[in-house]
Amino acid sequence: MASVFSMIIAGDLPGHFVYEDDLAVAFMTIQPIREGHVLVVPREEIDHWDDLPEPMAMHLMKVSRTLAKALKKAYPARRVGMMIAGLEVPHTHIHLVPLDTMGDLSFEHAGNAEPEVLAAAAAKIKAAL
Repeated sequence: MASVFSMIIAGDLPGHFVYEDDLAVAFMTIQPIREGHVLVVPREEIDHWDDLPEPMAMHLMKVSRTLAKALKKAYPARRVGMMIAGLEVPHTHIHLVPLDTMGDLSFEHAGNAEPEVLAAAAAKIKAAL
């Protein structure tokens, strides 16, 4: 069965995309830790990040770097944190989160976001790209 991320990528579930290319996509998470929380996901469904072919791993890092620069413009913060947890969905994904403190990267702060809020955040990030 396809992962929820594969269903979003295929358009079977809604997603607020900020980036797309032939290998990867980035979209807003529906449970952001902070405003601007983005997921970078390979189109290919690979469960464990350490099983990514090296070129794909490098590509995801390049996309994440590009998006981090846009997040810094869109959401003034001290840093953009990056995390690969991998427990929520069995499809590799990188969390990018604008943050000011280490505590800002805690999933304890995650909560459901309304589609309008996600759409506005996606538009803000795309404008910063």
